[in-house]
Amino acid sequence: MERRELVTLLVGTLAGLIGSPSLLAQTARAQSAGSIPSPTPVNVLEFEPLARQRLSRMAYDYLSQGAADEITLRRNREAFDAIRLKPRVLVDVSRVDTRLDLLGQKLDFPILLAPTGGQRLMHPGAEPETARGAHAAGVTMVVSTGSTTRIEDIARAAPARLWFQLYVNRDRAVTRDLVQRSEAAGSRVLCITVDTPVIPIRDREKRWGMQSLYAGQPTDPANRQSPIYTHALDPTVTWETIAWIRSFAKTPIVLKGILAPEDARRAADEGLAGVIVSNHGARNLDTTPATIEALPSVVAAVAGRITILLDGGVRRGTDVLKAIALGARAVLIGRPYLWGLAVEGAAGVQRVVEILRGELEAAMALSGVPRLEQINRQALWPDR
Repeated sequence: MERRELVTLLVGTLAGLIGSPSLLAQTARAQSAGSIPSPTPVNVLEFEPLARQRLSRMAYDYLSQGAADEITLRRNREAFDAIRLKPRVLVDVSRVDTRLDLLGQKLDFPILLAPTGGQRLMHPGAEPETARGAHAAGVTMVVSTGSTTRIEDIARAAPARLWFQLYVNRDRAVTRDLVQRSEAAGSRVLCITVDTPVIPIRDREKRWGMQSLYAGQPTDPANRQSPIYTHALDPTVTWETIAWIRSFAKTPIVLKGILAPEDARRAADEGLAGVIVSNHGARNLDTTPATIEALPSVVAAVAGRITILLDGGVRRGTDVLKAIALGARAVLIGRPYLWGLAVEGAAGVQRVVEILRGELEAAMALSGVPRLEQINRQALWPDR
C-alpha cells in the first residue's frame, strides 16, 4: 500500500470514530494536491539523523562518541531496554501529576538538561539558544564550565532555571570565581564533576586530532609529556577539595559522576546535597556499568539521606519512569537536546523536552501510577 493511501485510510478511520469529517476532508485535499506533509520527529531518537545531516562530521563525532570501544555507550541504552514495565489497569488516571520538589526548587516534571560543553559546534546561537528552549519548555538547564558563552550571557538570554556544573581548576582562585559568578548569575545548585581528573581515551577525538589540542603536563623527572594530563583538569581533586568549596558555596552541592556505592555513601557522610549517577555519557572509562545498572546499589548505599539523580542513556519517557522506579529523583538528558538544538535551535530543544514529558505522562498512566510519588519498584516487571 502506498504511503499516501495508508495515511488517508488511517485518518479516515479516525475521522469516523471521533466524528470529524473536516479531518478527513483536509487529508483528501492534501492528497489531491499531491502534498502529504513531510514527516517531523515524533520521538527523540528521530532527531539524531537530522542532526547528523546538519553538523560537520567532526562536530557529530564529538557529540556522539563514547570512550575507547564504546561498549559502555551501547550498554547505557541496552540496559534501559532490558528493564520491563508492569502495566496496571482500572486505575483512575484522569490526571497525571509529574510535579516534584528538587533541592529547594519546584519542578513541573523530573527532567533536566545535563551540562554539555561546546554548544556553538551544534548551533551558532550556542548556550543562550538552549536557554531559550529550556525556558519555553519549563526545564532546568545545567550550564557547563565548558560553555562557549559566559554564564552571565546565558542567564540574560532567557529567564531559565539554571544550575552550574564545575570542573575544579588548578588555580583555586579561578575555581572560587567560577562558583561565585554562577551564584550571582542565578544558579540554584552547584554540580561538581568528579569523574574526569584526566583526559579520557576517545578514539574518535584521536582520529580528528582533537586530543592534541590539550596541553600535556609533565609527570616525571624526565619531563615526559603524558597524553592523559591537561592544564584544564586537576588530578589532585579530593574530598578535601570538595570540603573547601563547601566552605564558601552558597548553593546546594551535588557530585556528578558517581557510580560506586562507596563514593555515594561518602558523599552522604560528608553532608552533600546529592549525587548524579553518571558515567559521563559513556565518554570517560569504557566497560563500566550502565548508569541504570549502577543506580540501585547507589540508592541502597545512601539510604535516603541525599538526593539521587541519573544521567546517561535516557531517550524515552519510559526510561524516566524506570529510573524513578529504581530510586532516582529526576534524570538529566544530554545528547537528545543537543540533537534538537542542531536541528531547530531553541524550538528543537523545547520539542525534545516536550516529547519526553508527554511520553512520561503516558507511561505513568498506562502503568497505573498517575502521581510521581507513587512510582516505585512495583512499576517494574519482576525479574525471575
